[in-house]
Amino acid sequence: MYKIYINEVQCILISSKEYEKLKFDTGQRILSGMYMGKLKQLLTYIDMCEKQSKIDVLVIHYSDFDKLYKDFTSLYKIQIAAGGLIRNELDQYLFIFRRGFWDLPKGKVEKNETKREGAIREVIEETGLQSVNLLYKICITHHTFKNKQGVRIIKTSHWYMMSSVNKTLIPQAEEDIEKAEWIMLSDFLTTYTPVYKNILDVINANNEIMSSDAKN
Repeated sequence: MYKIYINEVQCILISSKEYEKLKFDTGQRILSGMYMGKLKQLLTYIDMCEKQSKIDVLVIHYSDFDKLYKDFTSLYKIQIAAGGLIRNELDQYLFIFRRGFWDLPKGKVEKNETKREGAIREVIEETGLQSVNLLYKICITHHTFKNKQGVRIIKTSHWYMMSSVNKTLIPQAEEDIEKAEWIMLSDFLTTYTPVYKNILDVINANNEIMSSDAKN
């Protein structure tokens, strides 16, 4: 299964066999369809997600998952990014606000640097932190956007759990970051909107890791 966000619509690519086992939250607006092997069909789905928000989830299934994934990703250029979920000694988490949404600091991984190095560099650049301690990898998310030339891009973001100290934050204005704040996680989840859905996925994935560690 491959999950990607297109204009905040959760798009799931999955084999037809696994599709029968999928379960969704009550109230979600879901559209599903079988891939017929034509790129034009995928482009129609993509265009629909880019232009409207009448559905929450789009599921595309096919007997040959590898072909479905290959055909879908062939319509995009891939960009590798990395970022972090940062917690301080007061158990507050660092969030940024840019382009109308609450987000986590991340950015494109440069040539000749590892994903871990890129994640640390981007966090420091976007928030004004002087140093961070990378603890472990949380997950990978995927979302799409169009660049200035109109080319469709899949941003594959590698997320890491980090720690730092409660310092004054300096949002990176040249990256359109308006705010950078330390926030209690419970407050963030109940009060701060809107939030990119892939950011909620990062938080949920980290909660699962922490819960698993606690049990062990």
